[in-house]
Amino acid sequence: MTVMDNLASVFARSALGAFGTLVSSRLSILIFHRVHAMTDPLFPHEPDAARFDAMMRYVSSTYRVQTLGEAVEHLNRDTLPPRSLVITFDDGYADNAEVALPILQRHGLRATFFVSTGFLDGGRMWNDSVIECVRSCGHGQVDLGLFGLERLSLTTPAERTTVIDLLLPRIKYMTLSGREEAISNLQKICGVAVLPTDLMMSSDQVRDLHHSGMEIGAHTVNHPILTSIAPPEAEREISEGKRGLESIIDAPVEVFAYPNGKPDKDYDLSHVMMVKKFGFHGAVSTAQGVAQSGNDLFQLPRFTPWGKSIAVWGSRLAANQSNTRFATAV
Repeated sequence: MTVMDNLASVFARSALGAFGTLVSSRLSILIFHRVHAMTDPLFPHEPDAARFDAMMRYVSSTYRVQTLGEAVEHLNRDTLPPRSLVITFDDGYADNAEVALPILQRHGLRATFFVSTGFLDGGRMWNDSVIECVRSCGHGQVDLGLFGLERLSLTTPAERTTVIDLLLPRIKYMTLSGREEAISNLQKICGVAVLPTDLMMSSDQVRDLHHSGMEIGAHTVNHPILTSIAPPEAEREISEGKRGLESIIDAPVEVFAYPNGKPDKDYDLSHVMMVKKFGFHGAVSTAQGVAQSGNDLFQLPRFTPWGKSIAVWGSRLAANQSNTRFATAV
């Protein structure tokens, strides 16, 4: 950690401590997906091992980190300690176990991992199929008229990222079968016959996370947008995802993350009731914010700050917890 980052950590602890004397304790919940071993040229903003290590060093020196299950219990009892923070990961990527876990252990931190069981042991999420099609495409241009787009260039990593960003929202809200058909068509357009099968965790890796003291949470089976499927199918996705994970780790799975997670768009109150029905103790959305006692334990907000330096990243995290305006530096 640099001198600037150390100063930021001291400032954050002081600011959060002073703020905590004025209002009830608040809970920040970080959300991650992947932690790459090295920077991904298509997504340089996503954390690699070195950056994640710096983030976790800062977090461990500034916040009181707990699992989501522990935080939910504190919120329920109104016993949340000051500077409380939860680290969460969505989907079940293999690099969570291979890259993130050793870093968490090095800093003495526990995290909560929300795993979609349908992609374990060689599966692949639909969005990664899109990403890997575009990443591996050998053409300098692609005609994406089938997706309502024009012919687009793929000559630079930035152009490939732009194409991915245009394709993802056109496929996200399709049915599961519609997504499969779209991916098949995209493979043909890009000339990519084989896609990777090692992006997601194995069942053994999920089991290893649990044995390492990490919390395992449910994230459905196939990661559907719950509002886009019929209620009986949504119930199956939620309940079978929970049962599948419990059979892997031989322990209760008590927390849940809504796929995509936007309230009233990706899930609604009927899905909140389903989550309660199947015995979960709490759940998280992707609505931005900070939680405190009295909030709906089944719609807790999450927030991960941005910023090139850990000092700026940390100041934005502190601003979220104190519910002040975000820093504008980059």
